[in-house]
Amino acid sequence: MSDTILEARNLVKHFLVNAGVLRPGGTVHAVDGVSLEIRRGETFAIVGESGCGKSTLARLLMRLLTPTSGEVRFDGTPISGIRGSDLRQLRRDLQFIFQDPFSSLNPRLTVGKLIAEPLELHAPELSAAQRRGRVADLLAKVGLMPDHADRYPHEFSGGQRQRIGIARALASGPRLIIGDEPVSALDVSVQAQVINLLGDLGRDLDLTLVIIAHDLAVIRHMSDRVAVMYLGQVVETGPTDAVYDTARHPYTRLLLESIPVAEHGATRRAKPVTGETPSPLNPPSGCRFHPRCLHAQDRCKSEAPVLNDGAHGVACHFWREIAETSPRAVPKPRSSGAQTRFDLYRAATEGETIITRNQQGSSE
Repeated sequence: MSDTILEARNLVKHFLVNAGVLRPGGTVHAVDGVSLEIRRGETFAIVGESGCGKSTLARLLMRLLTPTSGEVRFDGTPISGIRGSDLRQLRRDLQFIFQDPFSSLNPRLTVGKLIAEPLELHAPELSAAQRRGRVADLLAKVGLMPDHADRYPHEFSGGQRQRIGIARALASGPRLIIGDEPVSALDVSVQAQVINLLGDLGRDLDLTLVIIAHDLAVIRHMSDRVAVMYLGQVVETGPTDAVYDTARHPYTRLLLESIPVAEHGATRRAKPVTGETPSPLNPPSGCRFHPRCLHAQDRCKSEAPVLNDGAHGVACHFWREIAETSPRAVPKPRSSGAQTRFDLYRAATEGETIITRNQQGSSE
């Protein structure tokens, strides 16, 4: 059996946009030539600014969108053309956690019915009593109480609703779960709880997780490997600690610079990046980051860099020169205290928990 469970090969997704009174027509280059390999049992993160194409990529990996070109393989099998029972099995094995925990839940259904729906589809052999028992088990797994099954989504807090969404995703017994910004709509303290919950579930249930995020503090805590996207392309990928500690691409350094530093007197040494993100309707030639890059040269404007092979890949012509001449993107945290929001997540898993799992269901 291959170590790779999900693979994207030269994945492209373009959207045609009709011209309007206040907008030009054209083609949105949402995802443009992305190749990824996700290994069994790991937590893989896809990070980037809003509009970089990471959510579109997530939906392509789930087969919620059809690619313009390229292919996605699950367990070595292309998924673009599958139908019938094969597609039903794919939906059982791949599940999705949406960003907004309220709009993703049908307000007319009770929590028990919401979680039982996947069981009715994928495990029709279960009796009504067995389904109720399974729903109670799933609620317990995500830190909620069995009697919550009789309530409606509007009766819960944002963190509790996201737990319901996670329980629903787990109902079919998936092997891989994709979370599209699963904690960005939650308060910081609740984010830590949900992040820890996802980590525990991934370990206990032997799940592969793909997490979409724009917050590198979240990614540093929970992922094994990370891919950084900019304007529809992957510009850097590798083990999370390597990307965080020795970022190679100027855009990755920009993202790391955006992480707040809580220590009194702390300063940033990198120069601010100027300019706005170009429109995906008309992406720049060559390296797409060159209009905002402080290190851009003539070659960057005409020749698109290729993501190099290896454990820590980067799509930049001059990353070695940049690494030699530029300071670290993020100062090394001292051991004396919390430097960033990442330390909140780390503390929550090292004994300084904000709330115990037995209290989670009623205290958020």
